[in-house]
Amino acid sequence: MANEDKKDFNAMLRDNKDMPKVQLITDEKSIAKYGGNRMYFAPPMDYDAVMRRVPRGKLTTVGAIREYFAKKNGADFTEPITAGIFVSIAAWASHQRQNDETPYWRTLKANGELNEKYPGGTEAQKARLEQEGHTIIKRGRTNIKYYVKDYEEKMFGLD
Repeated sequence: MANEDKKDFNAMLRDNKDMPKVQLITDEKSIAKYGGNRMYFAPPMDYDAVMRRVPRGKLTTVGAIREYFAKKNGADFTEPITAGIFVSIAAWASHQRQNDETPYWRTLKANGELNEKYPGGTEAQKARLEQEGHTIIKRGRTNIKYYVKDYEEKMFGLD
């Protein structure tokens, strides 16, 4: 996200934008890709609430949160684009607050990848995860990405 210092992420977090809602989709490619036609949209505060539940030493992924919301709300899947945006909003909102922190650094991208869009980028997330005992591995030579080693073993059950 651009111009993070000029945005009020806590206001964005509280803006439900007519969510939650389930939308029926008709695009055959999307139905095949996501395994159904019932797409759920969760409001930003719901992402923040789930991210807050992940205890020290445990992890979750954006995908796991999406699966949790879909299952909980009788949908086939949760819309992926807003999910990524709302997870970032929750992270930046936490960063802007003086207290009441959301442990956003425990929410990873797919395959245990660190999120470069969080406050401080991957270096800050890496430092916080290492403080909690996680091992971070680097992959790539030119397009370097960071991952939590064996993240699957440290996943927090959202159900």
